[in-house]
Amino acid sequence: GKMSDEPLVLDSVTHLTEEHRGVAAHCASHGGVYAGYFAAKMGTGAVILNDAGIGREAAGLAGVKLLDGLGVPAATVSHRSARIGDGADGLARGILSFANDAAKAVGLSVGMSCRDALQSLQSSQLEPSPAPEALAEARFEASDAPAVGGPIIVMDSISLVTPDDAGRVIVAASHGALLGGRPETAVKYDVFAVITSDADRGVDDAGVSRLPALDARGIAGACVSAFSARIGDGRSLYEDGFISAVNETTRQLGGSIGMSCSELAHLLARAAKAG
Repeated sequence: GKMSDEPLVLDSVTHLTEEHRGVAAHCASHGGVYAGYFAAKMGTGAVILNDAGIGREAAGLAGVKLLDGLGVPAATVSHRSARIGDGADGLARGILSFANDAAKAVGLSVGMSCRDALQSLQSSQLEPSPAPEALAEARFEASDAPAVGGPIIVMDSISLVTPDDAGRVIVAASHGALLGGRPETAVKYDVFAVITSDADRGVDDAGVSRLPALDARGIAGACVSAFSARIGDGRSLYEDGFISAVNETTRQLGGSIGMSCSELAHLLARAAKAG
């Protein structure tokens, strides 16, 4: 990989490009399967993600395990040590909570600082990740949307949102954090509502920091508990998720903590239709 003194730090794994082939990076995304797959697809040499609280079925580590199968060193920082979605914070405060076997083989271990881990990785002979097996990047319309409502679009990552989603209800299995704390990153387009994972909240309640920024745009926002549904798996959020946080816009529309994700999505779809 390219040797440079400053480590590569990104707020999202989706900011990786082909230019980062063979490079070690800290990307402040959750460590779920989609994130690991994306890093592999870009040929990244090694990656440190955020464990998002680990969550249901350890979904917050699934991408790190996927990379192990490809021989790529990967690890997570604890969501209690650094803010998910904030790469600079991960570099400054992140402490490793999990390392795959490929990462352990080059000296990474639980309890190590993110900065030291990146230095270890940078001084290792890294190879670009082999191509991963194709992942069906889920993006589908929920078949059970209410008769008097708009469509509910379910996706594995909020990066799959399109301009056509304006005015729709979105269930995206991303974390609920702003990227680098920037309000404009809450959602790319003016959707009616967006439900994500709370990434088990973590330090500074980062995992739900999108919610007030959505309120400011009049967008209903909510998060499901990372222990109710698998982060990175849109279908799981929609079918298994239970709401752990709502913003004011959602509250005014009748949404509340404890609802199932599908129940809230239906309520919001009807509200979107009613305008």
